[in-house]
Order: sequence, then C-alpha cells, then structure tokens
Amino acid sequence: MSSFIVLFQSPFWVGIAQRWGEEGYQAAKITFGAQPTDTQIYQWVLKEWHRLVFSKLSEEESPVLERKQKRLQREARKAIQVRGIGTKAQAALALQREDRGLARREKKHLERQEEDRRKFLLRQQKKREKKRGR
Repeated sequence: MSSFIVLFQSPFWVGIAQRWGEEGYQAAKITFGAQPTDTQIYQWVLKEWHRLVFSKLSEEESPVLERKQKRLQREARKAIQVRGIGTKAQAALALQREDRGLARREKKHLERQEEDRRKFLLRQQKKREKKRGR
C-alpha cells in the first residue's frame, strides 16, 4: 500500500511518498519547488514514481485506515509525545539522510587515501629520477 502527500516546507513544496508492505515501512522525499497542480502531481507520479529512492525498511506496522476509537486515539497521541517530534516519514527520511552522509564520508575518505597514495608514488618516482641525474 502506498501514499503520496504534498506539503509546503518553506520555501519549497515537498512530496513525501510512503509505502507499507509485509516487510515494513519506507519513505522517500521529492522537492517540487513551486506549488504543483494536481495534474502535475499525477503526471509526476505516473512517470517518476519508479525512480524514487526509498529509505531502508522499518519494522513498524502499517497504519490503520479505519476510524479509531477514542481510546486508540489517546494511546496514539501518548506514543507520539514519548517518541518526540516528527512523523514516521520524517524519521525514515532522517535515517536515509544519515545513511547517505555516512556513505559519502566513506567514499571521500577512500578517494583522499587514493590521492595521497598517488602523490606519494609520484614523489618517490621524482626522487629516483633526480638521484639518477635525469
């Protein structure tokens, strides 16, 4: 099951895609910029949905779509207050951002090491050539 929500997060319009399955919950975020029309959103979903990069699977249950009783509403409100600020989608997106940051940091670290190694070998080669009198 999937849902797509469009909301305004100053200064841009943002779409949050959510999907639930037997495996768990996932979310993805897309920035639109200017306010999209319903037609533009529909066209975007038809053409670009498959390109979304969803967050890692979360083990949370899928949301209940039927009307909740007052007791269930109170329990949900209490659970949200204990968990902190944000929705499941925001938490999943934050986790995804963190994973991307870690991957980017690791990649940069490896690139830096490789560059340092290349410079070292170049210095060694120049040193050998200088010693040989070239």
